[in-house]
Amino acid sequence: MRSSFYNPVFLTRLLKSYIVDLNRIWHTTLDELRRYQDKAVRKIVRYAYTVPLYHEKYKKYGVHPSDIQGIKDIKKLPFITKNDLREYYPNGIIPRGFDKKNGFLLSTSGSTGKPVFIYYDLFSAVKYVEGFVRVLKAYGGSWSKSKIVLVVDIKEGTVEHAAFQNSVLPFLKKFVSLDNIKYLYVGEKVEKLLQEINEFNPEYLGSDPHMLREFAYHKNNGEAENINPELLFSSEAMLDDYTRRYVEKAFKTRVLDTYGSTEAGPMAFECLNGNGYHVNSDFVFMEFLDEQDEDVPYGKPGHLVVTRLYGTGTPIVRYTGVEDIVTPIEPDNSCGVTTEMIKNIGGRSIELIHLPDGKTLAPFHVTTIPASVMDDFNTYKIKQFQIIQHKINEIEVLVAIDEKQRNIGPSVETILQELKNRFVKATGPGVYIHVREVDEIEKDVRSDYVRVVVSKIKNK
Repeated sequence: MRSSFYNPVFLTRLLKSYIVDLNRIWHTTLDELRRYQDKAVRKIVRYAYTVPLYHEKYKKYGVHPSDIQGIKDIKKLPFITKNDLREYYPNGIIPRGFDKKNGFLLSTSGSTGKPVFIYYDLFSAVKYVEGFVRVLKAYGGSWSKSKIVLVVDIKEGTVEHAAFQNSVLPFLKKFVSLDNIKYLYVGEKVEKLLQEINEFNPEYLGSDPHMLREFAYHKNNGEAENINPELLFSSEAMLDDYTRRYVEKAFKTRVLDTYGSTEAGPMAFECLNGNGYHVNSDFVFMEFLDEQDEDVPYGKPGHLVVTRLYGTGTPIVRYTGVEDIVTPIEPDNSCGVTTEMIKNIGGRSIELIHLPDGKTLAPFHVTTIPASVMDDFNTYKIKQFQIIQHKINEIEVLVAIDEKQRNIGPSVETILQELKNRFVKATGPGVYIHVREVDEIEKDVRSDYVRVVVSKIKNK
């Protein structure tokens, strides 16, 4: 597969992608983006029709690629779920004749216990790196000059492994020095990671929220003196307000969030002006739907349905499996970037808080509570927290305290009581709130992240 890099046709495509596609969002209008999406969706639907999963679904729903002339017709297509991908794996999620040896087999984290496998082609891995380069450019950096450390999951089977260790960067290293970029395995011991980052002294540092929080804790305790990045990137998991502010205070710089998934690739990145997130509208088309599968208006949260507009391997068209609740907002190009935009990435729909009266709360309605307590009491003694809904009327809030901050400012008892008061107010009557201090909050064994919200309610 790596020989594709020496294929003149592929190299020409790669060069066009770098020169034109990478910079498109700085040199376009929303109307031009929509025309690009129309063309891309026609192409991807024609390709999907050659894949058994999609072919059978489309036949069942009586739709043909010729019926799809653009984004306006996308609702004619059926949804594709995680279970669809699981059921048709392996041969039903790729077209006949697809050479598996010339693709990457990737899997999701399987946070619900059942990972999903898909196939990426080489060009999709290239687009993943292109998304990273685009974000870096938006934030004033340069992939060839800025000192960058990425602490990511680079195990085989991850998109990061495909992009950073097994395709694009190894090829580029043959021609240019990439000594300015260091990528480390997120599973290493924190002490070892800190040592390597300290020695490298990066301008940009990126990892998942849990690891950034760990770094911030050690920074607060004088164990990361040379880690003084200009900016921090967050990715891979929901960035709650408390973690954002805790990390920003420790490093005295901003945390800017990026949003993506294994299946859909890089989907959005936070606006430098703080106006929300810019969608990579030429990479993906996003729909935000209510419980009746109708589009929600700007400013209202909806269930995300995503279509990836490039690549072969396993196509992703009207895919519901990301399972996030996302709020669309009216586009704002005052920063120079023209795309569709989103405001809140409110967590996964499987992590909704269910209330006795039948209503639900999106995760961001409760994950903001510790941040508000932090602001009002001017304290950072909360090292980490987790919200667990055990029953429809029972929620537990686990809180880990920074021991070096324990006796500074308001007491731990005061903070825990205030957390309880605000959770009671947010959830309303009939829900028992138990706030409990713990020494440490464990990572989810399947996803290798600390899940901020955990729901144990089976009937959702």
